[in-house]
Amino acid sequence: MTRSPASAASAVRPWLLVVDAQRIFADPASQWAAPTFPAAMERIAQLAAHVGPERTLLTRWLPTADRSTAWGDYFRDWRFADVPPTDALYELVDAAQGLSAHPAVDEPTFGKWGPQLEGIVGPAPHLLVAGVSTDCCVVTTVLAAADAGAHVTVVTDACAPSTPENGEAALRTMGLFPPQVRLRTSAEILGGAHTAESGDDDGA
Repeated sequence: MTRSPASAASAVRPWLLVVDAQRIFADPASQWAAPTFPAAMERIAQLAAHVGPERTLLTRWLPTADRSTAWGDYFRDWRFADVPPTDALYELVDAAQGLSAHPAVDEPTFGKWGPQLEGIVGPAPHLLVAGVSTDCCVVTTVLAAADAGAHVTVVTDACAPSTPENGEAALRTMGLFPPQVRLRTSAEILGGAHTAESGDDDGA
């Protein structure tokens, strides 16, 4: 019997993908600080303990893009971020250290789905996506992964937006793409709701 899309995702042991848990997004003094980052990080730690370090992946956004492209304009607008990739701004936060058994996946792009990630998780994984920010690197990662064939569950309260309004808009956008993308809370994931086959989505 052919599985429904929801049950197909349930049959795949999920990976937790933690997008860009870096100091530049966590430090209250940073221009890119996400106000709800501490609460999201607590839920990320719970999720990582749930899936285990072998199934947890962390990404980092690094300022290594070609400045002759539109990224040059971007960094002219955000000069504080135009520092070497070894700068402490781009380090993972302390709470993220040790969550994964794998090295961080570094990319110069907002979206983190690409050959590096696919090489680890395969072409059709089930990803539990958390991290920062909901309205930038999370949404771009989620839509690219879903477009490539991944089953994606966005853990809504384990993501930190730049502002509440921007976060709500990003969740609404991601919520437009079932069954490839589903929205769930950390309580639902930890309680096993991501394995349900009802196919119903939460609201954003």
